[in-house]
Amino acid sequence: MIIHFIDILATFVFAVSGAFRAVKHELDLLGVLVLSIATGVGGGITRDIILGTTPPMAFRDENYLLVCILAGFTVFLVAPWIAKRWNIVLIADAVGLGLFSATGAEKAMSLGLGPIGVMFSGALTATGGGVIRDILVREIPDVIKEDFYATAAIAGGAVFYFSSVLCISNFYSFMASFVFTTMLRFIAMHVKIKLPKIKRLPDSPSRLTKGRKTRRKYNE
Repeated sequence: MIIHFIDILATFVFAVSGAFRAVKHELDLLGVLVLSIATGVGGGITRDIILGTTPPMAFRDENYLLVCILAGFTVFLVAPWIAKRWNIVLIADAVGLGLFSATGAEKAMSLGLGPIGVMFSGALTATGGGVIRDILVREIPDVIKEDFYATAAIAGGAVFYFSSVLCISNFYSFMASFVFTTMLRFIAMHVKIKLPKIKRLPDSPSRLTKGRKTRRKYNE
């Protein structure tokens, strides 16, 4: 019961972050609600479809959709007030990341998936909604260009899998995954942990190759 309540609360927080992306692009009320719902339940719906668990949980328990709609209306009406307290939203978002990652990993584990499937399911549940949100507004998804976010979710999925392999009870595996992912996200936020980035090339690969061939021809 407590985990379900936290799950609903985490969905609300994720939906708020999605609605704020709509504010950034000055979308109308429908646009705010679409991004709110996509961010709040998009990852879970995608996970359930891939795993063959249909109808997805968001449609079997409509409280998830209702809190997303509530989050969208809240942001539409009081966005400036929430923006001034964004640090609280970030803290709640980290908790939501841990919870969604553990939830996705648990569902994959219950279906007998291996370590890669469990980690993928955890990461997809935690970050899928954000990816859908960014694609809808034609942006490169945040999870693949900045922040230690999806990596923390993948690590949390790994913790769940190996905890289960060691015959630790499902509840304690869930809690270990949840706490580990959340704390890893908090640490990353505090010390600004980021994965190394690839350096941009001075030109496209085809032009660089063409230039090298031209220089070789003149040298000969």
